Amino acid sequence: MHTYKTKIKLHETDAAGLLFFSHQLKLMHDAYESLLEKMGFGFARLIRELPYFLPIVHAEADYKAPLFVGDVITIGVTVANIGKTSFTFAYQIKKADHTLVGSGQTVHVTINKKTKKKISLPKDLRKAIASIQKS
Repeated sequence: MHTYKTKIKLHETDAAGLLFFSHQLKLMHDAYESLLEKMGFGFARLIRELPYFLPIVHAEADYKAPLFVGDVITIGVTVANIGKTSFTFAYQIKKADHTLVGSGQTVHVTINKKTKKKISLPKDLRKAIASIQKS
């Protein structure tokens, strides 16, 4: 599992200081971006060097408990599935006291940058994802 730690910021909340619902997906994406960087597939490399993209084709999030400005959270990212052309990451958002406050999933498909068509997961990417699955 990969973990990403952050704090709820004022701009992520509504007038009551409560996390605005759509920002849960943003937080999950921040954890995803952190994981890609750790795996050696950060966005700078994906955009500038690699011949493929990893668009999100499905995302879902469940709100379990409120988060307020200043709350420290940890987002755990695990591999839910590795397919032929896609992979799914699962997320658990927990407060500092380990209370589960949110969960979700994102499904990513590998596409060729030029043709925009689905392609098989590249071997090095598949290996990196599998290594997260085993940890």
